[in-house]
Amino acid sequence: MAGEVSTPGPARALGTWIARFARDIRDLSTASPARFAVLVFTALILVFTGLLSLPAAAADGRATPFVDALFTAVSTVCVTGLATVDMAAHWSAFGHVIIYVGVNVGGMGVLTLASIMGLVISKRLGLRAKLIAASDTNPLRAHAGPVNEGQTVRLGEVGQLLRTVALSTLVIEAAISVLLYPSILLAGIDPLTALWQAPYYAAMSFTNTGFTPNPGGLAPFAHDYVFLTTLMVSVFLGSIGFPVIYTLARHRWHVRRWSLHAKLTLITTVVLFLAGAVVFLTLEYANPKTFGSMDAFDTTFQSFFLSAMTRSGGFSVVNIGDLNGSSLVVGSMLMFVGGGSASTAGGIKVTTLAVLALAVWSEARGRPSVNAFGRRIPSDVQRVALSVVAWGATIVAASTITIAQITQAPIADVLFDVISAFGTVGLSTGLTAELPDPAAYVMAVTIFMGRIGTVTLAAAVAASSRSQLYTFPTERPIVG
Repeated sequence: MAGEVSTPGPARALGTWIARFARDIRDLSTASPARFAVLVFTALILVFTGLLSLPAAAADGRATPFVDALFTAVSTVCVTGLATVDMAAHWSAFGHVIIYVGVNVGGMGVLTLASIMGLVISKRLGLRAKLIAASDTNPLRAHAGPVNEGQTVRLGEVGQLLRTVALSTLVIEAAISVLLYPSILLAGIDPLTALWQAPYYAAMSFTNTGFTPNPGGLAPFAHDYVFLTTLMVSVFLGSIGFPVIYTLARHRWHVRRWSLHAKLTLITTVVLFLAGAVVFLTLEYANPKTFGSMDAFDTTFQSFFLSAMTRSGGFSVVNIGDLNGSSLVVGSMLMFVGGGSASTAGGIKVTTLAVLALAVWSEARGRPSVNAFGRRIPSDVQRVALSVVAWGATIVAASTITIAQITQAPIADVLFDVISAFGTVGLSTGLTAELPDPAAYVMAVTIFMGRIGTVTLAAAVAASSRSQLYTFPTERPIVG
């Protein structure tokens, strides 16, 4: 009719564009879950940066500078714990809620969380969602061809694993909150404040983040062994990884039925924990700034606590900047290794170290294959382990050189904080809080790469594995 205006063209075009965009995202999530994870992580960081930039998120009611909001968002979503602002004093109650939500989202894993939400909404888990979730628990799954079911968590068990992730997170954090609440009250904190600080500490310990909500950090709890032990247990449970929790929940103490991944993770974790404590005790017992002023029991306990937290926990009772240089080196080594795969911890992962150690041992013994607990570790896993170490060392070296050049700070302090960022640990010599803006951006990128870089590389290497119908002539270069 005359006078009517019809615009079906633009509306149809918009609908077509949205449909095409949704299809592209769906195809990307299946074809390359690692790249999809990077995309989602980036989007989440931008969202949390925007939220933390709001005046309501700051205690003084003013907008937080972009560099500080971005750094905090990266540190939160990547469950790191490093900060360029005073976390206890700078943020308002709203800001702390944003950070609390962020660490839980980042701790569970973006793809895992998305799969859990899909499972809750649709009551079922399709093959596409299983592939996405599987890549979050094991980046070695190849998506270009048939799925090898010789995995820590088989494809058919992904739904059960997702339920384990959701349930264990809720149950463990709730239990830790209950255990921490009395200690917070005994520290002189009023009951209402303690009511939100308890779950906050529980989340920060289980996700291996290390933020503290009260001024002075753990100073009020320096001699509360119940509180500190509870934090260590929570950090340990978060660092072993959800596949290991799933194995323990399913098979309990039937060790023979545990997966090879679970055995390697638990053994390597315990060995590093004990060895780290012994080394810290040996190096710091005479240092008056750290353990030298403590009695024998305090020194021993704090050595174990420091060993646990350098793995990825991020909490500290002593001032890290007061440690001896030798202890900083040992701490850097522990932070670089980190925790278990598919866990809330960072680093190159304990299974990576275990696989490389077994490969070296097998080579020294002249064995043609790498075996452990009656299982053979295939060469592609060894190749990925070596690639992850090389990738991690490259990130740390590049970031250390760049930040050292920008800040002109002592190289030992720079290296420690960079490895802490890469390993998403959160311990600092005090350097991070004083970083100029360019160096803060570099450190934020280091955190991001440490959280998703090794997983992305592992998936890319696994996806590039393909059959080859020919071989080149052999020639042996001189090695060593």
